[in-house]
Amino acid sequence: MSSPVRLSRTPAFWLAAAALLLLTFAAAAPSPLYVVYQAAWGFSSGMLTVVFAVYALFLLLALTTVGGLSDYLGRKPLLYGSLLLEASAMLLFAEAHGIGFLLAARAVQGFATGAATGALSAVLVDLQPEHNPRFGALVNGAASTLGLAVGAFGSGLLVQYAPAPRVLVFALLIAGFVAAAAALTLIPETAGRRPGALASLSPRARVPRTARRAFLSALPGLIAVWALGGLYLSLAPSLALGVLHLHNHLVGGLVITTLTATGTLGSVLLRGHPARRTNRLGSAALCLGVLGTLAALGLHSVALFFAMTALAGFGFGAAFLGALSSVAPLAAADERAELFAAVYVVSYLAFSVPAVVAGFTVPHLGLLHTAVGYGAVVACLAAASFVTTPTKRQSGETTRHMAGHEEPVREHATL
Repeated sequence: MSSPVRLSRTPAFWLAAAALLLLTFAAAAPSPLYVVYQAAWGFSSGMLTVVFAVYALFLLLALTTVGGLSDYLGRKPLLYGSLLLEASAMLLFAEAHGIGFLLAARAVQGFATGAATGALSAVLVDLQPEHNPRFGALVNGAASTLGLAVGAFGSGLLVQYAPAPRVLVFALLIAGFVAAAAALTLIPETAGRRPGALASLSPRARVPRTARRAFLSALPGLIAVWALGGLYLSLAPSLALGVLHLHNHLVGGLVITTLTATGTLGSVLLRGHPARRTNRLGSAALCLGVLGTLAALGLHSVALFFAMTALAGFGFGAAFLGALSSVAPLAAADERAELFAAVYVVSYLAFSVPAVVAGFTVPHLGLLHTAVGYGAVVACLAAASFVTTPTKRQSGETTRHMAGHEEPVREHATL
């Protein structure tokens, strides 16, 4: 019997990157459809943001439980199961005829994405070029935000111009996930089985003592970044329709694309810069971009709205990179997973909870006033991040630059 075909290291690496891109494409795909579902089924803005938040909470649950399971069972079994679970979530979306289907679809999608993200991120590090030990982290971050950008744009395009807007994008994604699961049979397994799988399912999130001061300093920036992401991915299409009076669904997708694409640009351009400088620059851009976006909403200026969203997006990517780079090197290798789990807990709670609060506030204050209040809080947090970021080199940064052999910092979690 002939041995199964296996791809060599380089094509296997890019196949894993393509699978991650597909995951994040799917994560953004429902956003341009939220206003369509809302118009069809008449649910409130509060329920719309609950549908959005369910995804984030189940993703967080998966990241903190099964996120590291591939270290014990192997990468490929977890990837097969996660990608097929993603396909089942897309089927729930395609068959949705009420709010219950949407809640179930987002829950399944969130858990599957969280489970697959840990395994795919590990594969990218396992298969990255041996001469470039940071390339896996770079591709992981770029694929995550690029997928969100392309997903929001592609979904908005299909919703606006293609037939069966509530079905077609998900039918294509079902085919994509099934094909991805089949294609991943060709990559080599990079982690063998070992004992401890059951114990690894116990959620662990802890900030080591050596990183606590830096973590507290980074908190305002982390919360500002992810709260802004939650606002855009849940309510941006509604803002485009209800405040800017843009009735083209492609525009709602383009708003999200602008934020995430410039976020990728910010993190890539500032890679390798000192964490304190990156964080302060990102926080300043985030604050100014959000305030400018609020001014654009008040003036009903579409051009200013997109320009300021781009500035806020640049700050989004830079501020998160700076915050993460300031705390990650302060943890020992055996403490790093728990530290990342703590960062994920803060990030995804900030991503989901404020958006839900905003959704339930809309019926009482209106969409514009809610967005202004939400944006003002984000701008204040970004300003606080700028102020609390140390102006002098921290010991963690020195460690980061000296320890070139250490594991690379992961710049992005998956939205």
